[in-house]
Amino acid sequence: MRRTLALVALALAFILACSQKKAATTVATTPPPPDPQAAEPPPRPTTPASPNLAVDEDLGKQCALHFANQLQAPKFDFDEFKLLPEDRDVLDQVASCITSGPLKGRKVKLVGRADPRGTEEYNLALGDRRASSVVDYLKHLGVSGTQVATSTRGDLDASGRDEAGWRIDRRVDIQLLN
Repeated sequence: MRRTLALVALALAFILACSQKKAATTVATTPPPPDPQAAEPPPRPTTPASPNLAVDEDLGKQCALHFANQLQAPKFDFDEFKLLPEDRDVLDQVASCITSGPLKGRKVKLVGRADPRGTEEYNLALGDRRASSVVDYLKHLGVSGTQVATSTRGDLDASGRDEAGWRIDRRVDIQLLN
């Protein structure tokens, strides 16, 4: 009988010790690493340059870029990533500026953006395709691949609530890197 009581007491002590250890390890878990997309600094001020492009204000001034309509909101059509003739006119100026103009050799960053309709993964991929269409055109104009970095924000910074606002969300920002 004593032996049975001792075994029962030992088993209870073991179960109690295991449950306390499990609780301690559950509390001691580390938080997940931060999302690299969310850690990106806030966008710098841009100027609408064409239907699909917005240009970093500093880049626009230093390159003396001329836009057909500075008030026209940058936009891609819904679920599209092809450039329009007005986009190519702006990109021709940017390419000239960073290959042989006042910012020769400087680097730019292309940030693809999307409106909030669609999944986060889809919008990130769409933003990436938009930025890639711009980099492909710039490379066609002689801009070195080392001068261009791309990223996507998808819909992370989207602020539109209707079609007019969503059109502004669907763009590629061109930022001058230091």
